[in-house]
Amino acid sequence: MKKKLAMLMAMTMCAVSLAACGGSGSTASTQDSAAEEEAAEEEAAEEEAAEEETAEAPAEGEATEEAATEETAPADEAAAGDSDFAYIQGNGTMKVGITLFAPINYYDDATGDLIGFDTELTNAVCEKIGVTPEFVEIDWNSKEIELNSKNIDCIWNGMCITEERKQTMEISDPYLYNTQSIVMKTERAQEIMDAFANGGEGISICAEAGSTGEGKIGKTADNVIPDDETVVVSPAEFFKNVEYTAVDSQAKALEEVKAGTVDAAVVDSVMALGSVRPDSDFSDLTVNMDNNFGLQEYGIAFRKGSDTAAKVNEALAELYADGTVAAIAEKYGLSDALIK
Repeated sequence: MKKKLAMLMAMTMCAVSLAACGGSGSTASTQDSAAEEEAAEEEAAEEEAAEEETAEAPAEGEATEEAATEETAPADEAAAGDSDFAYIQGNGTMKVGITLFAPINYYDDATGDLIGFDTELTNAVCEKIGVTPEFVEIDWNSKEIELNSKNIDCIWNGMCITEERKQTMEISDPYLYNTQSIVMKTERAQEIMDAFANGGEGISICAEAGSTGEGKIGKTADNVIPDDETVVVSPAEFFKNVEYTAVDSQAKALEEVKAGTVDAAVVDSVMALGSVRPDSDFSDLTVNMDNNFGLQEYGIAFRKGSDTAAKVNEALAELYADGTVAAIAEKYGLSDALIK
């Protein structure tokens, strides 16, 4: 641009010089000079306009980018500040991930209704917080995936609180105590316990994939729950030499023992005592809790950072205070397991 301006100035000075000095001061020369000057001016003007347009383009791009940022920023801020509880309230329902086992969540043989301690407690809490529960059966081993993909809004199914789970999920205050128990056929109980005492070789056991029982046994690399200060007998050592099989639910674990495909199952004591009864399908089984494999606590899991956990904790506190929780626990034989 500077070069063009210099050329224009030189040509203008030349034209003025020719006009003033006369030189070959003919009218044709003057007209030619004027024409050249006019053409140069037009060319310079065009060049200047083009350069200004080029120079302004990035600024316009930056402005466009800034505008886009301004448009998306509120949405991003809104996303960051979203309330999970508001999301659930907006849907009007809270999708509750469960598996089936008594006395937590199971179907009544007579009525076909879903009942259980957690089922009734969920209904009571949802009434308090103003949403309708929708119970969804899940694969327990995929519970975190189901939760984070919003196929469910919480896991409320006798879930033991562990340090690992607290890192990936928002967990409520604990409400029930639990331990791990051994379930086996009554007629073989002494034989199997003697075999465990001698190292467990030749004995086969099962547990639910992804469960606390499986984690305590420590047979799978992706589910190992280390012993804590509540452990008296290390389950990993106790079951060190057994043959282990993972199954897809705790109910399935009991069925495997009943069918004789495994010698014993490691399941939650809450589940074992609620399912293995004289009037149940598992009346030929027995529950052994002689060994203290450690104390666990049940909690309700939500998406990490969810404000729903606090809302549920408030509702639970009110239901404890008015006696509702104690009444439900008594109904399902869990009064001794209730965390007061």
